Amino acid sequence: MSNTRVRGAVAYWPSAGLLGRVDDADRGILMGLGHGVAYPAGQITIREADTTDFALLLLGGMVKVTARAQDGREALLAVRMAGDLVGEFAGIDGQPRVGTVTACGRVLARYILRSELLECTKQHPAIGLALSASVVAKLRTATGRIVDFTGCDVLGRLARILHHLAVTYGRPGRPQAQLPLSQPEMATLVGAAESSIHKALRALRESGAVTTGYRRITILDLDHLARIAVETGADGPPGISPNTSNT
Repeated sequence: MSNTRVRGAVAYWPSAGLLGRVDDADRGILMGLGHGVAYPAGQITIREADTTDFALLLLGGMVKVTARAQDGREALLAVRMAGDLVGEFAGIDGQPRVGTVTACGRVLARYILRSELLECTKQHPAIGLALSASVVAKLRTATGRIVDFTGCDVLGRLARILHHLAVTYGRPGRPQAQLPLSQPEMATLVGAAESSIHKALRALRESGAVTTGYRRITILDLDHLARIAVETGADGPPGISPNTSNT
C-alpha cells in the first residue's frame, strides 16, 4: 500500500485517518505541529502504563499497538498507518497509556505535546471535530471487531480483519492492496495460534484471494476476500476448507 512509504510525506491520506478527515489548510496546520521524528523498525515509541502525554502523527510507515493481558500474553490491539494519530487518548485526558506502540519498519511522524494538541483543537474547531470523529471511529471498529468475531472461526476472523485493513488504508477503487504484516502479528491481531494462521493463509492463497511474502500479505481480490469474510462460519464457504478452529 503506497501510503506506508517513508521517504517523505505521502500524497494520499486514507479517509479513516486524522489527516484524511481535514481539508488542505487544516492538514497543513496539523503537519506543522510539534517536531519531526524518525523511528527504526522495532523501536517502542510509546510504552503501556507510561505517564507521557505526547501524540504521534504518522506521516510514513506503520506501527502496531499492543497490550499485556492478565496472563502475560501480548494482545495486538490495532495497526496504524500514515495519516493516523496515535497516543491521542493520553494526549486528550492525560491518563496513563493503555497500550504500547512499536514501529513496524521505519516510521516518520510528528511528535506533538499534549498542550500543543489541545491548543490546536481550541484554535481550529474543525480539527477538534476531526479528532473526535477519528477517536469514535476507532472505538466503533473495536466494538465491531468483537461482534464480528463472535462465533467466527479463524479463517473468517482473518478474512474480516484483512478486508477491513485493506479498505481502511487502501486507495479507493483498487481491487488489490498490500499489508506489511508478519504472520505472528496477524495471529495476535486475530487472536489465534500461529499454526491456525498458517492454515488460514494457505486456504486464502489456494482460493486466489491473497499471496504472501516476508512480512507482507498482498490481497489480490478484495471482492473475493469480502465474500469469504461474510460467508465463512464454522464450516467455511464453498471451496474453502477452514480447518482453523484452534485458537
